[in-house]
Amino acid sequence: MLKEGIHGFCMALADSVPGVSGGTIAFIMGFYDNFIGSIHDLAFGKLDQKKSAAAYLAKLGVGWVIGMGLAVMVLASLFESHTYMVSSLFFGFVLGAIPLIVEDELESLRKFRQSFIFCLIGLVIAAGVTWMNGRTGGVSMDLGQFSAGMALRLFLIGMIAISAMFLPGISGSALLLIFGAYIPVTTAIKGVLSFDFSYIPSLLIFGCGILTGAVTVVKAIRFCLEKYRPQTVYMILGMMTGSLYAIAVGPATLEIPRKQLDIGNFHFIAAAAGILLVLGLQKMKEALADDSVKSKE
Repeated sequence: MLKEGIHGFCMALADSVPGVSGGTIAFIMGFYDNFIGSIHDLAFGKLDQKKSAAAYLAKLGVGWVIGMGLAVMVLASLFESHTYMVSSLFFGFVLGAIPLIVEDELESLRKFRQSFIFCLIGLVIAAGVTWMNGRTGGVSMDLGQFSAGMALRLFLIGMIAISAMFLPGISGSALLLIFGAYIPVTTAIKGVLSFDFSYIPSLLIFGCGILTGAVTVVKAIRFCLEKYRPQTVYMILGMMTGSLYAIAVGPATLEIPRKQLDIGNFHFIAAAAGILLVLGLQKMKEALADDSVKSKE
């Protein structure tokens, strides 16, 4: 329970920072395969597999909820007041994680060096999403005025946006902003919480798109990890490298846009702390793995 809770907690902290995704943390901490596999089993597995997957995801979810609550109360305000320090911290975190992942997957990456092109593809995808995010006007939608055309659009947006939760290096909020759905969706959620139920049909369609996209994306990722692992890892490394650009432009995506992260406002001590943090998580991963082995003996 403790291990899964810590994993979910760390994912939530990453999800709350512009340019970082929970999938990045899952891959860094070594439970990405288990996370994807559990969602896959919950959707497609046999009864025993569904029960095991549900138990695992529930434990992960508890940690995620606690982490997101802490992020909303502390990390979000810290990011607002110390934007460049927090951005530098996560920049160092991701930068320090890349060589650790390469080390973990070194044997298979060496055998398929020709697959390095997938790394470039992943980098272009992650950086391209961030670049598009900064250049879209975000066509406004009123989710309180339900229509068939809006329903189709929301369903497709939900399918695409949920992929960010499972793909390291891509921010879900960035995808929603690109499609002009971030503000309308958050407004609709706040409206429902204020007992304005006119938003419910649109949110239900959006939720159906998320569920459909989650099942589709997870199945595809699971297949790629099993059949084409080196190529998939290369692409993930590329997306993580591209996320450095996303972190750098993160301050410009705030409600009150600020200057992007550059050499002038970069906090080298915070970046070093981020590298030390990822090394600490690596040690934690190894310790938790050792405890798991001992408990099975």
